[in-house]
This record gives sequence, C-alpha cells and structure tokens, in this order.
Amino acid sequence: MKIKDAYVIVTSPGRNFVTLKIVTDEGVHGIGDATLNGREMAVVAYLEEHVIPALVGRDPQRIEDTWQYLYRGAYWRRGPVTMSAIAAVDMALWDIKGKLAGLPLYQLLGGKSRERVMTYSHATGSDIAACLDEVARHVEQGYRAVRVQSGIPGIQSTYGVAKRPGERYEPADAKLPAEHDWNTARYLNHAPKLFAAVRERFGDDLHVLHDVHHRLTPIEAARLGKEAEPYKLFWLEDCVPAENQQSFKLIRQHTTTPLAVGEVFNSIHDCRELIENQWIDYIRASLTHAGGITAMRRIADLAGLYHVRTGFHGPTDLSPVCLGAAVHFDTWVPNFGIQEHMPHETRTDEVFPHDYRFEDGHFIVGETPGHGVDIDEKAAARFPYQPASLPVNRLEDGTLWHW
Repeated sequence: MKIKDAYVIVTSPGRNFVTLKIVTDEGVHGIGDATLNGREMAVVAYLEEHVIPALVGRDPQRIEDTWQYLYRGAYWRRGPVTMSAIAAVDMALWDIKGKLAGLPLYQLLGGKSRERVMTYSHATGSDIAACLDEVARHVEQGYRAVRVQSGIPGIQSTYGVAKRPGERYEPADAKLPAEHDWNTARYLNHAPKLFAAVRERFGDDLHVLHDVHHRLTPIEAARLGKEAEPYKLFWLEDCVPAENQQSFKLIRQHTTTPLAVGEVFNSIHDCRELIENQWIDYIRASLTHAGGITAMRRIADLAGLYHVRTGFHGPTDLSPVCLGAAVHFDTWVPNFGIQEHMPHETRTDEVFPHDYRFEDGHFIVGETPGHGVDIDEKAAARFPYQPASLPVNRLEDGTLWHW
C-alpha cells in the first residue's frame, strides 16, 4: 500500500481551519488538523511546498518512520509551523491505520483507561456577578469543572471575556492585530475576589480553573498562586511565558496552587525541565501544535513518570479533527487530568461530522475505526478562508506586553 495523494483543505465555518487529507492507492483516506490560529497559510505553504511531495509513494502504515522523516529530515526542527504540519500528517496516518485495522484509535493506543473524559468549559462575564451567572449556566449543563474569567475594573478589554452574556469568548478577527491595554496591578487585586465569589456561591465541589495567559512575572505569579490557595483552584494556567522553564521553579517554591502550562508548546523539549523537576502539575500541549499523536505519547509518558497529568488545549480555533483525536487519546492515556471544551458552532460540526459526543460534563469516545472525524468537502467549500489575526497587548504606557 502506498500514499497516492495528499491535499490541503482550508475552510472557515466560523473560524479558519486547515485540514490535510491523505489518500492511499487502495482508496482509504485519513485526515489531520493543521490549524495554527492567525498563521494558517504559513502551515498550508509548508505542507504543499515541502511535505506533500515527500509523502506521495510512502507506505502509510509506517507512521513512526514518517514522523522521524519529517522531523529529523527537515534539519530546521521544531517551531509551530513545522510541528503543526507534522501533526496533521501523523493524525491522518493514525486515522488510516485505524480504518485498515477496523479499530477506533483508542484501541490502537492500548485500549480504554476510563469510560468517559471529564471536560471543562469557559465561564466569562463583564464583571464578577455576570461571570457567576455564566458559571451557573455551565453547571446546569452538567460541567463539573469551569474556567472562570471576568472583566477587570479599569481595563477596557480583558482576555477570556465574551462581548455579550451567553456568548463564547472569541478574539476579534481582523487582518491586522487589534491592540489591547493591560494593567497587572489591577488584575492581581481583582482575580482573588473572583475566586472568592465563585467559592461562596458554588461551594467546594466545583472544579475551578483560571487562565492568566502569560501576563505575569514569576514573582507576580507566585503572589497570585499564594493568594489563590484558600480557594483551591484545579489549576492556574499559563501564569508566565514559559520560554524560561526555570521561571516555574520560583513559582512552585511559593505556592501549592496547581500549575498548568503548554498550549503554545510544540515539542517535548519545551516542557522537559518543567516535567522532570515537577514544577508543573498539568501539561496543556495540543495534538495539533505538538507534533501529533506520536509526539504527544512521548510527552505524556514522560509526564507520567513525574506525576504530571494531561490537560489538553481544546479551543474553537482547533478543528473537531484535533478534538476527536484528543478524546481518543484522553480515553487511553493513564495520566489523564482534564480536557478543555469550547463547543464548536453548528456549521463547524456540519463541515466536520464526528462520532464523539458530549454528555453530562464529559466526552464519550466513539467506536468508528480511526479517530472518528471526517470532512464534508462540499460543505467546507461554502466557507472560504477569512484572513484573521490575534490581538496584541500593551501596558498603559505603550510598552508591548504578552497577549
């Protein structure tokens, strides 16, 4: 069996998605997610110009060899563009292998470690009261875990906060990045008040998460983690930029609040020190941005040796292909923690039919051979690519800051 063809499908049913489809000479196909939010066409070019020509004629069942070929053979390794492209190939080949074997992906990985996958979703509000109402709505939907974000007095636009009640937070799409203001002192004074209000209304049984989105210095993050301890957060996410992994050593020394990081990671090397030193509790890398199933297995296995659990990134700027593969991975991986869940729009689900399902705060894996997600190319063609960029942040004096 050989790979006969491979091509990229770009569609925008609410958000831009990049999908790689690989077809064998026996007519079996697999798909993978190559979406890199705000840099989608860079991955398209990498796939079309460099990866696809090297795939045609290869044995689709040699997944490991193909992964090494694309990683080691590129010489210029790592980076989000390269690793998203490799991930798409890897996902598609695992999809093909599952179809050839007649088995769902989780069975190929080693079978179930659990019957259902706990998820968390996002509750946001313009102020604390509005956020609490959104938490209540999510609890009514069955969620046992909710990420909380609220507007901050004195800051016009706050990351994670939807424009209107009941809506999901989505960054404003624009051809050029929008510019937002940030004030760390106001945020640090406000966040513990949000956590206290959530616990007062919902008690201790609800899992509460919060995303800092790389905004703090290590000592500021240590302060927030310490002040959050009475409210028993499930995790504090991305509290500092993690290029310097040593930053988390200082944070860990000052707080017992669990720490999560990694949605912008793209290789095991981005998190190796964090895991080996037990400076974090959850690794957040996604299958799409961290090299696919093959690479993520290595990260998860390393993490398991050091009591670090998975908490995969799962926003709506990753397609249902990534989410479907993640649900299979979550169902298998022994050191599972939680799965992020931002529900996709109805039109997105129409373009990407799938067999995983959400039920009472959990995902239930499907039994379709492969990862259980496909793409309706005719439906995808109705939603052409829309150029879009993520925002940037500036401090009130104009200094560019972490978004």
